[in-house]
Amino acid sequence: MLLGTQSVNAQGHLEIGGCDTVELAKEFGTPLYVIDEATIRANCRNYKAAFDKRYPQNRIYYASKAFLTLATARIVMQEGLNMDVASMGELYVALQAGCPPERLAMHGNNKSLRELEMAVETGVGHIVIDNFLEIEVLAGVVKNANRKVEVLIRATPGVDPHTHRLIRTGQADTKFGLNIADGSALKAVKRILEIPELSFQGVHCHIGSQLLDSETHEQAVEIMVNLLATIQKETGITVPEINIGGGLGVRYLSSHEPPSYDAFAERITNSLKSALDRAGIAYPILGQEPGRALVAEAGTTLYTIGSIKTVPTTEQAGKRTYVAIDGGMSDNPRPQLYESVYECMVANKADQTADNIVTIAGKHCETDILIWNTPIAQPETGDILAVQTTGAYNHGMASNYNRFLRPAAVLVNEGNADIIVARERLENLTQNEVLPERLKG
Repeated sequence: MLLGTQSVNAQGHLEIGGCDTVELAKEFGTPLYVIDEATIRANCRNYKAAFDKRYPQNRIYYASKAFLTLATARIVMQEGLNMDVASMGELYVALQAGCPPERLAMHGNNKSLRELEMAVETGVGHIVIDNFLEIEVLAGVVKNANRKVEVLIRATPGVDPHTHRLIRTGQADTKFGLNIADGSALKAVKRILEIPELSFQGVHCHIGSQLLDSETHEQAVEIMVNLLATIQKETGITVPEINIGGGLGVRYLSSHEPPSYDAFAERITNSLKSALDRAGIAYPILGQEPGRALVAEAGTTLYTIGSIKTVPTTEQAGKRTYVAIDGGMSDNPRPQLYESVYECMVANKADQTADNIVTIAGKHCETDILIWNTPIAQPETGDILAVQTTGAYNHGMASNYNRFLRPAAVLVNEGNADIIVARERLENLTQNEVLPERLKG
């Protein structure tokens, strides 16, 4: 499948953003993250427009954990989105990129004292409170800072989305948030209202990732609106914002059919307005935090094919061909973490029929299989392999396992390619290491 601005040029090569991927591999080396700027910008605009049209009082926060660099932070801000950060490091990068702090939201299930202090000192727009301890710690921080801070509470709606068990976050048994059913969420709101330095601004939930329908989001909306009604009844206040998190899925495989932004917005806003009308509640701001949905399909990872070997197998075919690449789980651990699936193509043979079933193997000292049994054109050593839909989580989860160097990333647009993350050098591997004096003899 071709995504975003991908096309096949006259040489039969995969082209992204007007750039020949074979030439990109030659110039910048492999593995290489190729990021399609036009696709990110179009996704930001289209997602926002879909909700602006149906529910004007909304705020879109880009979930920066999906892919955060100085360049991507600047792009989403230029497109009018806000952004959420979930660590001191993410907050630092966002500020270094020039993001206005008032357009940032601070997340995290176990924020440190220093993270809360940094969020308050820099003036983030709001902090999403996860637990009772955090309420008290934050109260102390803001009192010492002699200022007031806006907060939301993260509530657990108790719904179980249809996705991999390791990326579910909205069920009752989760490390995230305050349970609605047992009264913890309401209790947290009441405690916040007792603290003058904390300004209660709303409720938040996130149910999971890579959701290919809107059903679970709609269930969560119903539950969250009921929480709004309970808060209003118990405290007399009207809740200003309801944030339903992110989670909309993308096309990792041709068979994946996530809802379009318009279809998703239609279902969510209809469910929200119906629930609010039934409860007799004034329409709050609708907050959301898409990440993967905005950047995943904008990313492609290029590798160079090395060894190719065919071995006997007990499966029906009787043999398996392993195509080894010059990367793997250090630049994309997702298949090993939660069985993520991908499609790929031979970038320099993008016009040829994909009629060879092979298994794409990484070069790490693990099983390290990137893609099992996938069709590609006849592979040869030295070919460039392009793995699609790698714009979310790959860069952020990359490691130096086996002392691999983390890849470079280039931003492509209208025939231009700019480095946005430099490839690590060998000297980077030991720059933070210290050899004790007693070992130097």
